Amino acid sequence: MANATVRWIGGKQFVGTDSTRHSVVISTPDEGVGMKPSELLLVALASCTAVDVVEILHKKRLTLSSLEIQANAEQDPEPPWAFRKIQVHYILHGAGLTETAVSQAIQLSEEKYCSVAATVRGVAEVHTSFEIV
Repeated sequence: MANATVRWIGGKQFVGTDSTRHSVVISTPDEGVGMKPSELLLVALASCTAVDVVEILHKKRLTLSSLEIQANAEQDPEPPWAFRKIQVHYILHGAGLTETAVSQAIQLSEEKYCSVAATVRGVAEVHTSFEIV
């Protein structure tokens, strides 16, 4: 079972801790420290798929030298400001990477392995793109 704890540390700042005791600072933009909760969801989506893509390409015996994932979202203009469209863009570097292999890795992550993508997909349209540099 997944679990997380969020503790208020003062003002509009919080510390979120996961089941493995890893932590992240969360706050509102005016605090100047920590991540915005809504954008933490984008980080969760990008990092979830990153783990999958790295592992899948490794299993394909392809050399990945770097991976960057940019997640951008459109939010509703009124509260609760739900994300409706999310664009996930992958930038990959590596010897021997092919469009087919990268596309398959991303598709497997999106459709089979990434729990965050499976969760947000019911609410937001998630579109992906990639480039091999």
